[in-house]
Amino acid sequence: QVQLVESGGGLVQAGGSLRLSCAASGSTFSINAMGWYRQAPGKQRELVARITVGGFTTYADSVKGRFTISRDNPKNTVYLQMNSLKPEDTAVYYCYVRSIYEYWGQGTQVTVSS
Repeated sequence: QVQLVESGGGLVQAGGSLRLSCAASGSTFSINAMGWYRQAPGKQRELVARITVGGFTTYADSVKGRFTISRDNPKNTVYLQMNSLKPEDTAVYYCYVRSIYEYWGQGTQVTVSS
């Protein structure tokens, strides 16, 4: 089992920045990828960014150049630096971990006001 604790969501004006963190604990030895998904009201959950243990990153086209994902492997923590936020970035952001199984965080609300 892997437990995830997210932090860093909140309310910000358009153009502002937020940083999300997600710390994994428990059976972390088999984690091979960590990342963030988001779900806006009335929409499907979508990938925002993902990073493998080797540092390979994947981003949604909508966030490329604005968001940066990073990972502290010894701490089993993944970060999402979000800059130049837009109202359309408003969503619940979920931390995601892939190991033998997939694990999800409880979600953290990000609200960007115009």
